[in-house]
Amino acid sequence: MKIAFTTSDRVHVNAHFGWAKMIDVYEISDEGYSFLETLKFEGNLKQDGNEDKLVPKLDALVDCTILYVSAIGGSAAARLIKKGVTPVKARSDDEEIQEILNRLVETLKGNPPPWLRKALKKTKRNIEEELEEEATL
Repeated sequence: MKIAFTTSDRVHVNAHFGWAKMIDVYEISDEGYSFLETLKFEGNLKQDGNEDKLVPKLDALVDCTILYVSAIGGSAAARLIKKGVTPVKARSDDEEIQEILNRLVETLKGNPPPWLRKALKKTKRNIEEELEEEATL
C-alpha cells in the first residue's frame, strides 16, 4: 500500500496539508518500505478559504491509503476520506518519516489496529474491483 507524508524537509512530518509544497510517497508492506516519489505543488498554498488549491493534492493522493500530516483542516480531511485516503495527524513536527514507516512495518507484521485493518481492506477491495473491471472489458 502507499503511504504519504506532508513535509518541508523530507525528514519530518512537519507541513500542514493545505500549505505543503512537498508530499513524499512510500510503498509499504510487512516486509519493509521503499521511497516512490516526491509530489511537488506550487502557487499560493497559504491562502485560507481557497478550496481549489486542494484539488491537485487530492487527485495526486487518490491511490494512497494513509496520509500523515502535521495539521489538516476539517474540509480537507473529509475530502480525503471521501476519496479513500485516511489522514493521520503526526504526534509532533519533530516526528520522523522513517520512524513512522518502521513502526508501520512492525504493526503490519503483527495485529494492526482496527483503523489500519479497515484501510488495508479498502486497498485490497480497490485492487479486486480493478481486476473485475478489466475482466469485463
